[in-house]
Amino acid sequence: MQADKPNIIFILADDLGYGDVSCYNSDGKIPTPNLDKLAAEGLRFTDAHATSAVCTPSRYSLLTGRYCWRKMPMGIVGPYGDTILPPERMTVANLLRDNGYSTACFGKWHLGMGWHKDNDSYDFTKPIKSGPISNGFDDYFGVDVPNWPPFCFIENRNTVGIPAHEIPLETGVEGISYKGPCVEDWTLENILPEITNRTCNYIEEHAHTDKPFFVYFPLTSPHTPLAVNEPWKGASGLNLYADFVMETDAMVGRVMDTIEKAGISDNTLVLFASDNGFAHYVGAEFLESRGHFPSYIYRGYKFHAWDGGHRIPFIAHWPKTIAPGMVYDHHVSLADFFATVAEINDIHVPDNAAEDSVSLLPILEGSIKPVREAVISHSYKGMFAVRKGKWKLILCSGGGSFDEISNGEALEQGLKPYQLYDMEADPSETTNLYPHCPEIFDELVALLKDYVNRGRSTPGKPQKNDLTNINIGV
Repeated sequence: MQADKPNIIFILADDLGYGDVSCYNSDGKIPTPNLDKLAAEGLRFTDAHATSAVCTPSRYSLLTGRYCWRKMPMGIVGPYGDTILPPERMTVANLLRDNGYSTACFGKWHLGMGWHKDNDSYDFTKPIKSGPISNGFDDYFGVDVPNWPPFCFIENRNTVGIPAHEIPLETGVEGISYKGPCVEDWTLENILPEITNRTCNYIEEHAHTDKPFFVYFPLTSPHTPLAVNEPWKGASGLNLYADFVMETDAMVGRVMDTIEKAGISDNTLVLFASDNGFAHYVGAEFLESRGHFPSYIYRGYKFHAWDGGHRIPFIAHWPKTIAPGMVYDHHVSLADFFATVAEINDIHVPDNAAEDSVSLLPILEGSIKPVREAVISHSYKGMFAVRKGKWKLILCSGGGSFDEISNGEALEQGLKPYQLYDMEADPSETTNLYPHCPEIFDELVALLKDYVNRGRSTPGKPQKNDLTNINIGV
């Protein structure tokens, strides 16, 4: 392997709350020893944000270094949905593969696979038209979405077996969201162990080749279905979700053990994060009644523009570069992954790529100075949250989720149409200062408009948004 090019592994948890990791929440009730060890030996970001409070747009931003609202106004890619990643859009995988890396993805994709449809049914005998292999990855094994059809593994461009049976499982909060075709003998419990096995096997096989590798490992946990395996069933003493968090932590431990045994730890950058906040529907009230707060002190959950929707655990481990026990308290974004690996490898990024990505390499090397002007996050229904310094502006009256009302309705009900918070004095977003700080409101709105109009939030040649009319809510 080329000594000047580190191996890179990004582990992305699904719906893991900021307060679910014990090194972020000392009063939490779920033990996460492997993640705690990762943070103790590396760097813990305390003010990291997903670009969205839901899955698809966060993953888009992670891989492209671009805010997804430039292309997709709200929501997620639905079952059998078309890809939102055209092959001409540069991804981190494209960037690294073109610069000497082997690239692989193991796990949940949820950016659109490009399934073949004949009349009213899908033809699973034909290769998928898009997916990871179309977007820079040499190898792929995983599932589209674990709680949606088709219920099968996908390897590179083909399903592993043909989904021709109706899944015999009940839908519900802890299980699948939609029924549909599955392969014979499909078990939900097998998904997480199998994608972990594939990841560990790949690391072992590529540890001492003449090329560095990039592995993107998007976990299917602790998202529903809550398919917990032994010995984690009941291990938390709380509920299935908490058990699944413990199993997730154990899978991270397996990956780290594999890296250590392969003797490549020093020159392997491992990043761990969640794609958004905790999903309240898997037991928020119960967990909080037991003293465990998945969003920690932050307001809201998955789907929300409040910080509980998009503030995430984010840990970096790279013994060759990162000093143990580092903590960084300024805001950063999942979108920053792209620019970070580009700078690590001294790769020029063209103007039409990674338009919203800022390199975190100075932080990995020990700097505690701010690197970002601002962070933008998006709610499920497409409402904007703008964070600059201590100030946070939310351009709607609530959390921006399913029950969000219009600004006009808010005024009719005597509510304030916008929210402005001092995140240093009021991190739980309890006191709306919007009526009292018009100059801050105007400054943050002007900043967002500039980011929209330039097609980027970083220095460089202005770019075009995919959407011709982006409504910021003002």
